[in-house]
Amino acid sequence: MSIIRVEEISKFIGEEVTIQGWAYNRTDKGKLVFLLVRDGSGFVQCVAFKGDLDEATFDQLTRLPQESSLSITGLVREDKRAPGIPGGYEVGVREIKFVQLAAENYPMALKEQGMDFALDNRHLWIRMQSQWAVLRVRATVISAIREWLDTHGFVGMDTPILTPAACESTSTLFETEYFDEGVAFLSQSGQLYNEANIMAFGRVYAFGPTFRAEKSKTRRHLTEFWMVEPEAAFCDLDQLMEIEEQYVTHIVQRVLRDRMPELKFLGRDITRLEKIAPPFPRISYDDAANKIQELYGAETDPEKKALLKFDWGIDFGAPHETALTALYEKPVFVYGYPTAVKAFYMEPWPGRPEVCKSVDLLAPEGYGEIIGGSERMSDYNLLLQRIHEHGLPEESFQWYLDLRKFGSVPHSGFGMGVERTVSWLCGAEHIREAIPYPRTIKRVYP
Repeated sequence: MSIIRVEEISKFIGEEVTIQGWAYNRTDKGKLVFLLVRDGSGFVQCVAFKGDLDEATFDQLTRLPQESSLSITGLVREDKRAPGIPGGYEVGVREIKFVQLAAENYPMALKEQGMDFALDNRHLWIRMQSQWAVLRVRATVISAIREWLDTHGFVGMDTPILTPAACESTSTLFETEYFDEGVAFLSQSGQLYNEANIMAFGRVYAFGPTFRAEKSKTRRHLTEFWMVEPEAAFCDLDQLMEIEEQYVTHIVQRVLRDRMPELKFLGRDITRLEKIAPPFPRISYDDAANKIQELYGAETDPEKKALLKFDWGIDFGAPHETALTALYEKPVFVYGYPTAVKAFYMEPWPGRPEVCKSVDLLAPEGYGEIIGGSERMSDYNLLLQRIHEHGLPEESFQWYLDLRKFGSVPHSGFGMGVERTVSWLCGAEHIREAIPYPRTIKRVYP
């Protein structure tokens, strides 16, 4: 007797198998019970006839509380009408063993729940089909990220979570006491350490949690999220964009290959994702600003027009990114942002000190920036000047400055937020659905 996982059920048509899992939903039809069972790898319909089970077992089945754990043995049949993920298969029940009868009144019953209630019960909400499907996609995204980087010369490097100074902005740091050393900060990025690592390994990437103390309430922001940060020596901005489009395309293709049932259950428009392939459109910040100003001029709705108001020199907001990406079917690179809106370490554009060699990759369908990157500053004196201009403590960055004294080279890198990418691929409404336990400015439970 084979104990199988639901995701592999198509290999066992006509065979008797055992599935170990939990009762997700039940429909009683007199002498017939339809039981939707989940086992962590998928959801499958199990059909029990009264005559095939002893009376006590069938009676218990008709009163089975949601989320009871059980083991079911039966014959696998193909039936295109059968619900589930992947769907199209059912198990004719021959035997049931109840492992635990769950308590009555399961909080996350199969009905519409308020968002606050659902988040308070996130530990149970992740069992729901929609949330489960999103997090399955997330796991594949993470696998695909490592797969591409590991096979393209990038070496995985762990960077510190506790850091002595800011990487992006001193206003968005979580601070903590650190023994006799004063204070330390939860990492905003592992990038600076990766710049040291590439001088030893050439190409590296860090992958871990990142913390931003921004008081933002948008659907795109979390205070704790996961970011992958590749960095490459002897790499300019154009080469960086080539890396990014190959890397993103690989992730999309892996998700389409391995998570099609989950995407279909979520109602994702697969045709949009199937168009993702190199090359991606590339436009300068200047051109993007002109396009937005044209859209502003053409907009007749006063409310929408107000959201599109834009002046050269500011960073794009969500309405600007949404309007801009609506012009394209693929992710679009916007490069050459104003120096004033970017981090201190970005290489200036030749002949235009007000512009830096930065690039953001904006996802289609209004999902905004999924990757932010740049060519890094390689000149010691210019970097020191920028550190002073940003009011950063020179002593905390002495090791970083050393990298420009001993074998400095042109180098570039980027950071990609896992949750934003997963939100885009799944068509999720809010980024908090793309991480198992979201942390926002109003939530640190459970």
